[in-house]
Amino acid sequence: MKWIAEPAGIMAHVEAVCASTNLGVILYNRDNAILNETAIEILCERCPNLIGFKDGYGDIELMTRIYARMGERLTYIGGLPTSETFALPYLEMGVTTYSSAIFNFLPRFAQNFYAAVRCRDREEVYKQLREFVLPYIAIRNRRKGYAVSIVKAGMRIIGRSAGHVRTPLLDLDPEEMTALTQLMAGRD
Repeated sequence: MKWIAEPAGIMAHVEAVCASTNLGVILYNRDNAILNETAIEILCERCPNLIGFKDGYGDIELMTRIYARMGERLTYIGGLPTSETFALPYLEMGVTTYSSAIFNFLPRFAQNFYAAVRCRDREEVYKQLREFVLPYIAIRNRRKGYAVSIVKAGMRIIGRSAGHVRTPLLDLDPEEMTALTQLMAGRD
């Protein structure tokens, strides 16, 4: 059984974090810590420095309800794994930016991709999805935990060691490293 945090506990935690700083705080809905639009509205009323909402859960209906309720009160960030695949549809929902794991090892590619998304250049976005992002995802999906492993592998390929993954995760095997190296060749 998967453990899921109670909304009241999450809300108390967010309030404590917001009360402890004058910095802006971004709420990250993800995995086992998920709040709905009502809870987020309450938090926004109680916490003026709650400035953003990052979605790592991927429930389109929930995201629509949150944006419909909160509108421009928050900045919205896409935080799903390989956010590039969700960037265009999320942009239409008011999610103007996203976190990109690819940026860690191919920053120019990631910036150019983002620019194509922001311009709503569907042809370029889908070209880059087909040529790089989807093959990258195919490597990432070969094993559980590879969302971290493949980023560290990309860093090694460009000469910036991020170390190996911690157990129980596994690093990419030599065949997968070769496939990623070939996929990255000539980019950035």
